[in-house]
Amino acid sequence: MTFGEQPAYLRVAGDLRKKIVDGSLPPHTRLPSQARIREEYGVSDTVALEARKVLMAEGLVEGRSGSGTYVRERPVPRRVVRSGYRPAGGATPFRQEQADGEARGTWESSSRQAEASGAVAERLSIRPGDRVMCTKYVFRDAGEAMMLSTSWEPLAVTGRTPVMLPEEGPLGGMGVVERMAAIDVVVDNVTEEVGARPGLAEELISLGGVPGHVVIVVQRTYYASGRPVETADVVIPADRYRVAYHLPVK
Repeated sequence: MTFGEQPAYLRVAGDLRKKIVDGSLPPHTRLPSQARIREEYGVSDTVALEARKVLMAEGLVEGRSGSGTYVRERPVPRRVVRSGYRPAGGATPFRQEQADGEARGTWESSSRQAEASGAVAERLSIRPGDRVMCTKYVFRDAGEAMMLSTSWEPLAVTGRTPVMLPEEGPLGGMGVVERMAAIDVVVDNVTEEVGARPGLAEELISLGGVPGHVVIVVQRTYYASGRPVETADVVIPADRYRVAYHLPVK
C-alpha cells in the first residue's frame, strides 16, 4: 500500500456507503453477501468482513439473525433547539413548546441525593463526595425517546430550600434561572460545550439506538457571579437529531 492510499476494507466500505447514501442500495435491501463482495471488489474474505463491520459500526446496516445484513432506514434528522431566549412564564423552551395543544412531547424525571464524582465536582467547583441533587430526565416526542439529560445541583446551594427538588414544590418544572432566583441566587451566565462520542449501552437502550451509534453531548453549566450552581449532560442521538442554536443579539 502506497503512502496516502486507504486500506482495502475502507475503500470497499466507502463504495458501499456511497451506494447506500445515493439510494442504489435503498433501506431494507440486503447487503451483498461476503462472497459477492469478495468477487465484485477482488478482495479477501477478511477485507469483505471488515468492510461490513465498518458499515455496521456507522449504523448504516444491521444484521438480522439467520437472514443476513440489511440497509437500515435512515431517519430524516429533526432539530433540537437550544435557545438563549427565556420565555415569560419561566418554563424551559422544551416545556413551553409542549404547552401547545398539538405538541406531542412528554418527559419524565427522577431525583435523588448523591455524592459528587470527581468530574461533577470539578464542574461545580466543589469537593468530590460533596452532596448534590442528581436529576435524570427522558424527553419524548410522540412516545419516542429523543433526548436524555442528567443534572447536578450542589445541595450547599439548594439544600433545605423550596427548590431543592427541581421537579417538585411551588417552582417544580421551572427553569434553573427562575428556581435559583426564588432563593436569591442570580444566574448571570451559562456555558454549553458540544461534543460527540459513542453512546453508552444504557443510553442507547433508552434512546433506541444500536451499539456503536454516536450521540451528541451538550455539557451545560449555569453560573451565579462566577459560581457554578447547576451542571448537566444533555444526550441526543446524532443520527436522528441536529442541535440548532438561537442566540439573542445584544
